[in-house]
Amino acid sequence: MKKNPFKLLTKFELGLWIVSCLFIFISFIFNSHRDILTLIASITGATSLIYIAKGEAVGQILTVVFSILYAVISFKFRYYGEMITYLGMTGPIAFLSVISWIRHPYKDGAGEVQVANMNPLKFFVLCILAAVVTGLFYFIMKYFGNANLALSTVSITTSFLASGLMFLRSPFYAVAYACNDIVLIVLWIMASVRDISYLPMIICFVIFFINDIYGFVSWKKMKVRQQNSYVAKELIN
Repeated sequence: MKKNPFKLLTKFELGLWIVSCLFIFISFIFNSHRDILTLIASITGATSLIYIAKGEAVGQILTVVFSILYAVISFKFRYYGEMITYLGMTGPIAFLSVISWIRHPYKDGAGEVQVANMNPLKFFVLCILAAVVTGLFYFIMKYFGNANLALSTVSITTSFLASGLMFLRSPFYAVAYACNDIVLIVLWIMASVRDISYLPMIICFVIFFINDIYGFVSWKKMKVRQQNSYVAKELIN
């Protein structure tokens, strides 16, 4: 029998998830221009972040689903950069992360991923790739007439860094995503000025920001716990 995924969550995490979904749902209810796709995407994204914060691969699977939904929403408002980013980068990297996380468990039979260390070479290569991808996407977005081009370009950089750090199993993925959340909050505020139906997306990324901050704290604790466990095991052996 498969384990109930909600039993993996602590009381705090379950409470954070419930409050996150509640705020998202309230913003949807009190919006006269309700978009059910925005609601589904927001709840899916909030749920994925809770499980990613625990180092559980199911969070990455939900990220793939969120990427598809978010790409459709972005397309509707001509945020082509966001659409291309999530379909061509965030979603595929999340899929690869599922494989990476499953192949690198904290210990045999555990769902929790093993937290990895970032060395200078990995970070340097990641930054170079981020610069190349950002430059490429900038000209693509400019060609298609992307709305709010400058901020969308910054969003691509932070999204790529976050996805890359997540694939590499670094706690700093959450810091990069928190930066990306701030950019997206501003982007969707601009969109909501023109179409109030996008207001829930602002609430969505505010919730994401809070969850990403928790994700960083959670992963730092995971890293310390795992390292202490390895030290204890070596002493016993």
